[in-house]
Amino acid sequence: MEKRLYGKTGMQVSVLGFGGAEIGFSSASLADVDKLLGSALDAGLNVIDTAECYNVSEELIGKTVSHRRDDYYLFIKCGHASGFDLSDWDPKLLELSIDRSLKRLNTDYIDVIHLHSCSEELLRQGEVIEVLQRAKEQGKTRFIGYSGDHKAAQYAVQSGLFDSLETSINIADQEAIELTIPVAIERGMGVVVKRPIANAAWKTGQKPESAYHHAYWDRLQQLKYDFLETELQESIEVALRFTLTVPGVHTAIVGTANPARWLENAKLLERGNLPEEAYTTIRKRWQEIAEADWIGKG
Repeated sequence: MEKRLYGKTGMQVSVLGFGGAEIGFSSASLADVDKLLGSALDAGLNVIDTAECYNVSEELIGKTVSHRRDDYYLFIKCGHASGFDLSDWDPKLLELSIDRSLKRLNTDYIDVIHLHSCSEELLRQGEVIEVLQRAKEQGKTRFIGYSGDHKAAQYAVQSGLFDSLETSINIADQEAIELTIPVAIERGMGVVVKRPIANAAWKTGQKPESAYHHAYWDRLQQLKYDFLETELQESIEVALRFTLTVPGVHTAIVGTANPARWLENAKLLERGNLPEEAYTTIRKRWQEIAEADWIGKG
């Protein structure tokens, strides 16, 4: 699998990473997760992304692949109480959460800890960033980052305090391509993309049941990309390759609880980046149709 240099970190990351949300919320068995992550690592994936609020995701990762810790980079997110009797974003909470994640993941260190979509106001106050900086000084994490979108992400990138940005980019969510990615490139930040296929909101041809997907469905009804009328696998391939063609993007996080799905996703990238004409067509369509309130979806 293609690998890209993750900003100034020195990490060579696989263009496809594993997102741990789905295994945490889907009642995935330990055996299935072991097979899923084992086969992914064997196929060249080397980025695993999870968060303290993804139910049992951290525990499942720790129990299945911690013995292969040298084979992957571990990205986590923190900020939500998720079991602690403290408010979200309380500095003490962040410290406890980081230590709990290390224990759950059965590791001595994290590669990147991201603040999990906190507000611009909290970032400006500085305390939450200081917690991550201390964790870095203490060797609990190698690098620190911000996970989020829109104005908060813009402030995080411009601050120069972070090594990494995790943000939303896809065919239905392109604000970051102009708002944050150019500055991230200038500052040598690693960029990891969440929701890289817009949750495949078009896959059934009907509005998804989950409200989480509605914004993307509604946008796609107006964007009316021609390729969405093709076979589902073909349209997903175009969508994923589009995201990874965006200059400055290093890895895209895709989640699944199905061991076979990972290999299918990996095969979608065999053709590499989209041709320039196809990429430009999607960008121009967005620029023509996107409304002012089509901001990045965290």
